Amino acid sequence: MNPIIFKVIHLAGALGVFTAMGAILAGATDSHRKMASMLHGISLLLLLLAGFGMLKNPPMDLHFWKIKLVLWLFLGIVPVLARKKTLPTWALLALTLGAGIFAAYLGVMLPKW
Repeated sequence: MNPIIFKVIHLAGALGVFTAMGAILAGATDSHRKMASMLHGISLLLLLLAGFGMLKNPPMDLHFWKIKLVLWLFLGIVPVLARKKTLPTWALLALTLGAGIFAAYLGVMLPKW
């Protein structure tokens, strides 16, 4: 499969994850929260599948994908942390933004080394 298709699907997944997290962290109503949770799960699946698809073509010897997998897991539990009010909303928002920036840095800058 064309690597550009994987990149587009991966970026669409990332946009969906952060859109859903924005709705969840903003305190969406129950009906909107369900839709945001569905978008979050589907987008996480797109991120994972497209990310591993990009690893296969061409095969990457770099192990940055392991770090990105940990970031993916963190992005997956943020809605649970928001619902349980484990951390303040501003802290979750800052951590989520930091995780996204770090994942983008790993994806864009480090494989060129």
